[in-house]
Amino acid sequence: MPLIKACLFDLDGVIVDTARFHYIAWRQLANDLGFDLTEQENEQLKGISRMESLEIILGIGGVELSEDEKLSRAAEKNTRYLALCQQMTPDDTLPGVRAFLDELKVASMGIGLGSASKNAKIILERIDMLSYFQTIVDGNRITKGKPDPQVFLMGADDLDTLPENCVVFEDAVAGIQSAKSAGMFAVGIGEKSVLAEADFVVPGFNDFHLADLVAASESTVQ
Repeated sequence: MPLIKACLFDLDGVIVDTARFHYIAWRQLANDLGFDLTEQENEQLKGISRMESLEIILGIGGVELSEDEKLSRAAEKNTRYLALCQQMTPDDTLPGVRAFLDELKVASMGIGLGSASKNAKIILERIDMLSYFQTIVDGNRITKGKPDPQVFLMGADDLDTLPENCVVFEDAVAGIQSAKSAGMFAVGIGEKSVLAEADFVVPGFNDFHLADLVAASESTVQ
């Protein structure tokens, strides 16, 4: 790929693990509506917006709500989720992430966040990482959720960088598809069997360095 000039990161599952908080809050919503939400079913919600997640959950439970009721339930879920997030500290940052971002800063690399979450800034403040990001493209800005490429194309534009010079770090299939649709190099954070569409997959940022990223991008046939 061309020279790497910017890195764009998803939030949940990449920078910090708030998946458990989302699951607790969504499961409580399901319980309130008279059914349960399993951890396996919750996997379907990774990387997509709040309202899209709600639609999937309602489908699982076979529940129909009016548009006003949907907005009310989604707001209740978010209130529960934010209350759980208040427990977060810098120690909740996933292993190796802060050191990797420090390397990017030293290399004068553009750094951006691309997340469906509408709470990205709040979470980054809680873990003391807001200052790392030159731009935040989140659910408050985008009109199309992943796998649409909008979130990452906006990030590249904010960083004044061409898509082909950007690397995206994602833990969800929809996020990888979004990055590839944007014409960017996609690094999956997780398991190869799940993130098969990624250009390169690592289990996490522990012992992962900028030099490793450069080597991976140069050895991958586009």
